[in-house]
Amino acid sequence: MLKGELLEVIANGESSGVAFKRDNVRPEQLAKEIVALANFQGGRVLLGVEDDGTTSRLATREQQARLFESGGLFHAESLPVSGSTFDDLDAARLAHYLVEVTGDPVAPESREEWERRLLGLGFLVERPDGPPACSIAGLVLFGRSPRRALRHAGLRWMSFAGEDQEYQAQDDAVLDGPLVALLARQHRGGRAVVEGGLVERLLDRMRPFISDEGATIDEGLRRERTYRYPPEAVREAVLNALVHRDWTRAVEVEVVNYANRLEVIRPGPLHNSMTIEKMLAGQRYARNLTIVEVMRDYGYVDARGMGVRRKIVPLTREYSGRDAGFELTDDHLRVTIPARPQS
Repeated sequence: MLKGELLEVIANGESSGVAFKRDNVRPEQLAKEIVALANFQGGRVLLGVEDDGTTSRLATREQQARLFESGGLFHAESLPVSGSTFDDLDAARLAHYLVEVTGDPVAPESREEWERRLLGLGFLVERPDGPPACSIAGLVLFGRSPRRALRHAGLRWMSFAGEDQEYQAQDDAVLDGPLVALLARQHRGGRAVVEGGLVERLLDRMRPFISDEGATIDEGLRRERTYRYPPEAVREAVLNALVHRDWTRAVEVEVVNYANRLEVIRPGPLHNSMTIEKMLAGQRYARNLTIVEVMRDYGYVDARGMGVRRKIVPLTREYSGRDAGFELTDDHLRVTIPARPQS
């Protein structure tokens, strides 16, 4: 179609065979429009055109990346992180992963061997003008301090005594670190945590604000701790936010504790055609395939990919007598876990 013909179609406006859609249309909305036209007698969908016929401005590079990513056409986790190199990765964590998880006989010895192996795994990305850079996946999984090169890595944690953010926070911190914990093999074949990853660091920070020590002492001479929320549901919600977040959004995951609820806010909408209803029904999806697989290797992620349905929903209902909340916008998914009623 020539430019003049296109402008004529736009000038004639929408009809039963022509539909205008803005440049921020969601994939499922576009799919519905196409199916409707196909069921009729065919037609045209013009993207980037307002309802009044104006031609929208050109999408920025970030908007184009977000559109392709939301439709599953590429995975942002594979992009290189500018300014990063192999030196930003934790060699001890990587060595454990290669030997104990992927089955390499020994860890690489030279820098060249390391780079070649990590390029093959997608943790590094070739650059034409210098040494390989870390991919987003490699950096957030194994980076010593991912936020140095990727400012929206990590997460923000806040706690408030009331039911809103009106007053000064009890605690407010931006946490940094690799998703994967540093593990060591035990004599009996198990694995011990030598140094926690980002999830463990967050849970340690949260503990004083979401739990209380009981008055009684157990057989191990420790005071029993009671939690305001089901710990497994909290862990699952945080993991989902970190693993499935949209890396085209330059904001952190947020975890916020209030007097009556805990909110976990994941940047970006759900991936591709996924909806809250499908997620609750148990449909599976992965926005960041490499991150998901590595976290599954370590047992962080439910092997069946149904943590929302099998953990967050039933555990929250059993613990508090109320349902977990799920709020989806074009910018984020908010998961709300109600607090256990005080006795």
